[in-house]
Amino acid sequence: MKYLHTMVRVTDLDASLRFYCDALGLVELRRREVEAGRFTLVFLAAPGQPEAQVELTYNWDPEVYGGGRNFGHLAYEVDDIYAACRRLQEHGVTINRPPRDGRMAFVRSPDGISVELLQAGGALAPAEPWASMGNTGHW
Repeated sequence: MKYLHTMVRVTDLDASLRFYCDALGLVELRRREVEAGRFTLVFLAAPGQPEAQVELTYNWDPEVYGGGRNFGHLAYEVDDIYAACRRLQEHGVTINRPPRDGRMAFVRSPDGISVELLQAGGALAPAEPWASMGNTGHW
């Protein structure tokens, strides 16, 4: 058995690509537009890790999806959790669970998919402004 990808449905492909690629740092591996099925698939992965993909599925006809909480979350290891959160904030992303412990943070995609960020190796020393930030919304 081999892991292939995780699929999440998105309602605004451009907003989702800004989140997953520009803010989070994933790269687009391939894209497939299926006119007969009226959908677009975009496969993303962390740089240098094409074996761990996220498939964004964009249905051309509007649909309403339930909150992403029932999905659980995507998780990514980062080299510097503070730098990753700062980058996300610079792209307008709310840090729902700040990395107060220097180890873990949560954010949400434009469609409410929860994304966990974990510090590679041991936790970083607590640092401001993160150490005194409270949670925002749910994660």
